[in-house]
Amino acid sequence: MTEPADVARAIYQAYVAKDRAAAEVLIARDFHFTSPLDNRIDRAVYFARCWPNSEHTASFAFMYPLITEGDRVVVTYESTTKVGQRFRNTEVLTVRDGQLIEAEVYFGWNIPHKVSVGGFADN
Repeated sequence: MTEPADVARAIYQAYVAKDRAAAEVLIARDFHFTSPLDNRIDRAVYFARCWPNSEHTASFAFMYPLITEGDRVVVTYESTTKVGQRFRNTEVLTVRDGQLIEAEVYFGWNIPHKVSVGGFADN
């Protein structure tokens, strides 16, 4: 599996299946992860800090076709937890030689949205 979109799909599937062995194969040794809460953490810290969240994950549903440009894949998904909470995020994944080398996560919102349609939240 070398196509970036295929690698991306496999990563999400490993997360839902709680298959760390599959994730270990798909995530490169020089992997880095960035989100609003994490600044380019390395693979070891990712597995210690983020992988345990797989225990709470029931599913990922891709909202749009995965967008691939070169070695990058843009994914927007809705995730559902085991207790039925839902949220939407967008991620930019970089794949090299069939492995994920970089993930950037952009947090979206909870579903249902906390703000009514046509409204906005005050900061």
